[in-house]
Amino acid sequence: MALIPAGAFRMGDDGAEGFPADGEGPARSVYTDAFLIERTAVTNAAFERFVAASGHETDAERYGWSYVFHAALHPEAARAVMDAGVPGVPWWLAVRGATWRAPDGPGSRLAGREDHPVVHVSWRDAAAYAAWAGKRLPTEAEWEKAARGGLEAKRFPWGDELQPGGEHRCNVWQGEFPRQNTAEDGFLATAPVRSFRPNGYGLWNTSGNVWEWTADRWSATWHTAKRSETRNNPRGPDAGTARVIKGGSYLCHASYCNRYRNAARSFNDEDTSTGHMGFRCASDVGASGKGPQDPQL
Repeated sequence: MALIPAGAFRMGDDGAEGFPADGEGPARSVYTDAFLIERTAVTNAAFERFVAASGHETDAERYGWSYVFHAALHPEAARAVMDAGVPGVPWWLAVRGATWRAPDGPGSRLAGREDHPVVHVSWRDAAAYAAWAGKRLPTEAEWEKAARGGLEAKRFPWGDELQPGGEHRCNVWQGEFPRQNTAEDGFLATAPVRSFRPNGYGLWNTSGNVWEWTADRWSATWHTAKRSETRNNPRGPDAGTARVIKGGSYLCHASYCNRYRNAARSFNDEDTSTGHMGFRCASDVGASGKGPQDPQL
């Protein structure tokens, strides 16, 4: 885990490329206490150890289905596609049998993806893993502070250019979304958790690859809240079951969703899972931070 020092940082964005409805702005100074955060998203191998030790059944396994991106669907899973989808985003398919063990639907396997981020995990699954590991999910403010890597007011963990010097620094979509991904960055879907360069705090893939769950309930409105009530959550609590996700994913593209920026944010319901959402854990300073049963790859 990486130690993130106590102090204020500039959170959010006032830029025109953001999404006002997402509540990215205004840019403001936010204080966090020191905390620990995992350098990578939780891997398939680590999640498998958790399931073996705890017997945990994910929401996708209990419900019997999850969402798979159409281009990632395994050929054997075509018959498992349900007559249900997400309005306005037909590229998301509801697939019976899609779980963390079968990320592209029935017929797909984890072999060769042990060091990829676990997907098809809901917020509730992520919280259960964190509790088992003696950790917790990071707040949104903690996540964004860690993702910025110590840089102030930059679009990405490495600066303001998506591809400085033509170099790919994250796993996002290249080509024409949602039909053609040229995979110029080397990956059609998820990448190993230690792909590309780590940021200034030693964290990998906080832009792209998979969306990551945070502890915070979703609110699209900035308001002042007492830190003691919100664990340094600058937006405060909100009703409902939606939770904040951060970081974007391998499906993000400037023509449709450029939410792979540091300030970007979105949400999903606590029991929802997809093939492009994962998580990483955090811990308070002074705690052991790492349980004996959860060594990362």
